[in-house]
Amino acid sequence: MADDFEEAIFNEFYFDHAINKGTVVKSKFAKISGKAKITIEEDSQDGIKIILKKDEKDAIKEIKFVCTCGQSKTVVLDYSDQ
Repeated sequence: MADDFEEAIFNEFYFDHAINKGTVVKSKFAKISGKAKITIEEDSQDGIKIILKKDEKDAIKEIKFVCTCGQSKTVVLDYSDQ
């Protein structure tokens, strides 16, 4: 049944923190930097949420672990060649 639904695709935004001094980003400073799919998986026994952020080609870009206490750790994956 889970295969019947497609993951939502979200626009990712980029803005330069040096230009923007306040808490509101003006539209002229924001640029769409790509698209991402976000999947949330929850472990009912341990209460840990795993948030997967994928690009349009389903390559995992980021894995975020969220504890029930509110703390989180993020692993960012970079597939670019050096």
